[in-house]
Amino acid sequence: MLRYILKRILWMIPVVIGVLLIVFTLSVITPGDPVDNMVGPDATVEAREAAREEMGLNQPVYVRFVKYVWGVFTRLDLGTSYSNRQPVAKEIMHRFPVTLKLTLASVIVALAIALPLGVLSAVKQYSWVDNITMASALFFVSIPQFWFALMLLLIFSVKLQILPASGINGIRSWILPVAMIGVGNVGNLARVTRSSMLEVIRQDYIRTARAKGQRKSVVIFKHGLRNALMPVIANVGNTIGVSLGGAVVAESIFSIPGVGQFMLNAINSRDWPSVQGGIVVLAITFSIVMLLVDIVYTIVDPRLKTEFQARAKTKRKKGAAA
Repeated sequence: MLRYILKRILWMIPVVIGVLLIVFTLSVITPGDPVDNMVGPDATVEAREAAREEMGLNQPVYVRFVKYVWGVFTRLDLGTSYSNRQPVAKEIMHRFPVTLKLTLASVIVALAIALPLGVLSAVKQYSWVDNITMASALFFVSIPQFWFALMLLLIFSVKLQILPASGINGIRSWILPVAMIGVGNVGNLARVTRSSMLEVIRQDYIRTARAKGQRKSVVIFKHGLRNALMPVIANVGNTIGVSLGGAVVAESIFSIPGVGQFMLNAINSRDWPSVQGGIVVLAITFSIVMLLVDIVYTIVDPRLKTEFQARAKTKRKKGAAA
């Protein structure tokens, strides 16, 4: 298991480098000069050259890229913001807890809604309950998140005036952004839960439990759902990744001071180090989440645990024989 974890951690290095290469390339080919945002379009040539020298933009692209990657992996240096001349890592770490709370809260809400709906839909297969549940799941998967967020603002903040429209001042201000991200993930999780439950409840051990006279709720939740959670756990990692992307949209719409709003402001001001730093942090976060999901999946699934134990035992035998 330890070797598997180390291998996955090492695989994160080329992933981060690939993300950096894509973002760096896009920042180079995107129209607009970040120098204009620092000194203004009417600045003299000398002032522009001095600013370009200060930001390191007078160096070749490949040199800037290599220096940036080296700083990220050796000093955890994400560069310096063009806008306020502050370290990007410091700016992001100040905002990252907000984004993380928003993401985790939305995933918890999605699971709390999707698991009961998926189980109910599987138990009531082909009934009107199943049809309504799956139609609702398809609807929430299909609607654009930004449109859904605007509808929530229009209904609950403008019309009813019962929830705040922006900021994170108190629990009530978290309801709309969490609902926007969480409800969008309900559909996919509910469909995965339903498919997994349908496969499980047809197994022989479920028929045996029913034949022994156990209550239906015990059969469904203790024997059925417990084994049906395997694909759901694997899907939670992707859901967290989608929620991180949704957090960027939610923070921009609801004016939440997180990494998403920070990146959006950086894009508007051509502050490329801040954009690159935000994307790198989100990419690393997603990679760590997928690693944790794989570890949990391995622990929960006895088949994978047995496979790792068998491999370790075989290697020990080969080492003893050598």
